[in-house]
Amino acid sequence: MPSKETRPVIVLMAEDDEDDLLLARDAFDECDSDIDLHSVGDGQELMDYLKGRNGFAERSKHPLPGLILLDLNMPRKDGREALAEMKADPLLRRIPVIVFTTSKAEEDVRESYELGVSSFISKPLTYDSLLRLVNTLSSYWCNAVRLPYPEPSRC
Repeated sequence: MPSKETRPVIVLMAEDDEDDLLLARDAFDECDSDIDLHSVGDGQELMDYLKGRNGFAERSKHPLPGLILLDLNMPRKDGREALAEMKADPLLRRIPVIVFTTSKAEEDVRESYELGVSSFISKPLTYDSLLRLVNTLSSYWCNAVRLPYPEPSRC
């Protein structure tokens, strides 16, 4: 649990697969991280959330994230399109984005870094591997780095 002096890191996960989202939620809960996980189902919802439109205007319920976990292959607007839009926006481009996808294609890795991602991670195949990954992410993003949102953002 966060102490009175700290606030949780807001992580926004853009994921269209309900099973993957539920597993991620379970892993974040199990690792007892200081992360407040929010989610959207596709790239269009991601941009609506980030820009505070279409039901996401209330920042107390939908705060700007300190970190985004982004699936590449989603309906309506895929992760690549959303990433390009985020990185073109002066306020949103400072939010670190981790591509979190089933893809292992070199072209996806290269294109993601060219578009400005902080990391590219292929989704683990087992829950134990996912749990180890979430623990590592939580440790790094909550303890080792300083994030831009909310200001100041520290675990």
